[in-house]
Amino acid sequence: MYGFLLALIAAVLFGASTPASKWLLGSFEPLQLAGLLYLGAALGMAPVVALERGEARKLRIDRANALRLLGAVLLGGALGPVLLLLALRSSSAGSIALLLNLELAATAALGAMLFREHLGPRGWWAVAGVVLASAVLGGGGGWPLLAGAVLTAGACLCWALDNHLTALIDGISAARSTFVKGAVAGSVNLALGTAAAPLDASAGSVAAALALGAFSYGVSVVLYIRAAHELGATRAQAVFASAPFVGALLAFAWLAEPLGAAHGIAIALLLPSIAALVRSQHAHPHAHAPATHDHSHRHDDGHHAHAHPGLPATTRHAHFHEHKAARHAHPHWPDLHHPHWPDLHHRHFHE
Repeated sequence: MYGFLLALIAAVLFGASTPASKWLLGSFEPLQLAGLLYLGAALGMAPVVALERGEARKLRIDRANALRLLGAVLLGGALGPVLLLLALRSSSAGSIALLLNLELAATAALGAMLFREHLGPRGWWAVAGVVLASAVLGGGGGWPLLAGAVLTAGACLCWALDNHLTALIDGISAARSTFVKGAVAGSVNLALGTAAAPLDASAGSVAAALALGAFSYGVSVVLYIRAAHELGATRAQAVFASAPFVGALLAFAWLAEPLGAAHGIAIALLLPSIAALVRSQHAHPHAHAPATHDHSHRHDDGHHAHAHPGLPATTRHAHFHEHKAARHAHPHWPDLHHPHWPDLHHRHFHE
């Protein structure tokens, strides 16, 4: 129950960012608001990063992982949020919130096309269902919403690439990578935004934007990671997939946006499609090369057999540890131990 609650709170916090950003756009230009939101995310991560200070001394990030982090900063932290806010400026928050389901579909499709991840026939039908629902939404509101749909699709593509790059980063914690993304991308976007137009918003609006970023893009990340630790990736993602629907519901209730037939059709298409995507595990014989790294793990997941006397197998912890070469078959998601894209440090081979 605790894990489900964490995942639900994370979804509500993230989902609320869409209507709240629409409201804040009355005081900011998109670049300015994007910068403040991600600076807020960095502020939200700062206490977590401070607590990790001792562990951070043990972490090492090589050139390949540094380049992945740079790509995540540019795509997920700098470009993606600006495209979304441009979409929100001309379109309804409820429609844009539902269109954000494209991120899950884009992540799955890019994983299959570029990162050698498995996506069977059911998964491709699910992606098609999300795209069709997005077309219904985009075509049901005339040119402004169509333009907003295109911008949102671009944002989701950026975040999908960000998801894959971030998933491959090893040697730096999720909180620290989120902090770096927020601090760097937020500073750049805010500087560009204030250079292009004066920042004349009130101190209260600036504080609201920073707080929104801290909770919706910072705290929600921590809660989602904790939920995934408690529930596993599949169940946590299934709960977190409710975030766009939470955003749409808040937009209809808070911003008093109209709910039309296109929204109903899109929701009917999205729900079964998302359910199919979050259940798309697969199994095949595969081999793991030896690896030594540091990441959060527990000893009941089939990959971590080293013992700690007195530590229950279900307790999650982190330290440097070694994986010996192994060959086996089991249902799995693409994760740190199952990247289907060959990597210098973690190799996962189909047999």
